[in-house]
Amino acid sequence: MASRKHRIFNLSIIIIPWLSLLFMGKRSVKRYSVSGVFIVIFEIINHLYGHKRKWWKFYDKPKSFIRDELPFSVGPYMPLSMWLLKFSYGNFKKYLVLNVMADGLFAFLFMDVLKKLKIIRLNRLNRTQFFFYIHYKAYLLYGVQYLNEKIKRYG
Repeated sequence: MASRKHRIFNLSIIIIPWLSLLFMGKRSVKRYSVSGVFIVIFEIINHLYGHKRKWWKFYDKPKSFIRDELPFSVGPYMPLSMWLLKFSYGNFKKYLVLNVMADGLFAFLFMDVLKKLKIIRLNRLNRTQFFFYIHYKAYLLYGVQYLNEKIKRYG
């Protein structure tokens, strides 16, 4: 059974990022949603693989992908990806800098907070490995958006 703290945490990491999209504008949401959906599906596959390999450990028992990993995928991942694209698409260097900052904060700072809150801790990955695990998807996200823009322009 999930602790009350874990349930509140899961609700907040799902609701707050999605509410932020209200400030993005309908046009931007529509423009970046295909890439956002793609990256969430890809992230769910990655989380399933990481769950199986025990790369991290959630404190609550019993283990549950839906309660533990899934809120990270459907919560902050898609909205944050869309915001990063909105602020930087068309300027790849800016995009990379923003992604390195966001992924670095998550891997090197936020994971410590989650460990202190007894939500999750890294198990078979160190922080640097975890950073690369979350960062490599930034290139894929940008590529999908690039292809999506190209298809819209010429299709």
